[in-house]
Amino acid sequence: MLLQNKKIAIIGAGPVGLTMAILLQQKGIDVSVYERDEDAQTRIWGGTLDLHKGSGQEAMKKAGLLERYYELAIPMGRTIADEKGMILNSRKVTAEEAQDNPEINRNDLRILLLESLKENTVIWNSKVTDLEAKDEKWVLHFENNKIEIVDFVIGANGGMSAIRKYITDAEVEETGTYMIQGEVSQAEINCKDFFELCDGNILMTSHNGNLLVANPKNAASLSYNVIFKTPLNWISENELNFKDAQSISSFLTNRFSEWSETYKQLFCATSFFVGLPTRKISLEKEWKKNRILPITLIGDAAHLMPPFAGQGANIGLVDAMILAENLLNGKFDSIETAIADYEQRMFVYAKEAQIETRKNELMMREKNFSFRRFAD
Repeated sequence: MLLQNKKIAIIGAGPVGLTMAILLQQKGIDVSVYERDEDAQTRIWGGTLDLHKGSGQEAMKKAGLLERYYELAIPMGRTIADEKGMILNSRKVTAEEAQDNPEINRNDLRILLLESLKENTVIWNSKVTDLEAKDEKWVLHFENNKIEIVDFVIGANGGMSAIRKYITDAEVEETGTYMIQGEVSQAEINCKDFFELCDGNILMTSHNGNLLVANPKNAASLSYNVIFKTPLNWISENELNFKDAQSISSFLTNRFSEWSETYKQLFCATSFFVGLPTRKISLEKEWKKNRILPITLIGDAAHLMPPFAGQGANIGLVDAMILAENLLNGKFDSIETAIADYEQRMFVYAKEAQIETRKNELMMREKNFSFRRFAD
């Protein structure tokens, strides 16, 4: 076996890194996951994830977790409304569609994956700052001056990964779209009209270049994204203060001045905001071939993309599934050849996902874009 008597380090305890660890650990591989979060209770904030059949769900199946995913995830219909709060179309999920791509809260997914690993597999409060090749081993350097020595490194620590430079010179690029994410607790009380407009579905609204997508069932909260195109230097010129929720609420209320009071009620009820310029990592640049020691990337660390096709996590889980299979199936004569085959395949399907994502992003940024086209 390629990984026999090898110590594997996975950097990052997101869904992709944890799934990779599960797939390896199930076969008796010595694997540790290093995560910068302080502990397992550190809350992951953001919208829900929907795992797709043939990709994310297939990885859950390989990990033996598909049924638990179905138990935790919520099938969601779609409500399309206009800026005046008028419903254009509303569709509930049928029984036959319930397992197509149900939405799961990010914290629930992390707990599900953590419970499937041996105790102490994840080493918390461990932010990797650099790597060093020494005596045919990788020396991992951490922010707290700790070091670890391993044989093989798998980077799964997101788009801003510090270890990408060992594999590719590709850099993170902003795509020109900005997202403001908001969260409302007790939405049925604090923004009652908007909560009722959602009607238990994911709500989608667009008008004059501004888009809003909301999920009223993100654990105990309602979460939403406001999406719009940003010109060059927009972020620095506007200097939004996300520590001041009231100022962001005022900004959105002003930007959405033509929209109905139902949406303004939502902004005023929001207690937490975060701003996210959308980013990507292009796969157009070839990855380095002659690496000092075994190392590769999976998930956003490899192919960060905006969320406009719902592909990011799903493609990352495919990465974990294929890489684990290559390392464990006995068909390759070295870790390096197993990695090379995974990367060759990944470049194909991840590029396709990035192209789909970019196409959707450009379409959604058009000033006259409307979700009404999906109303039929």
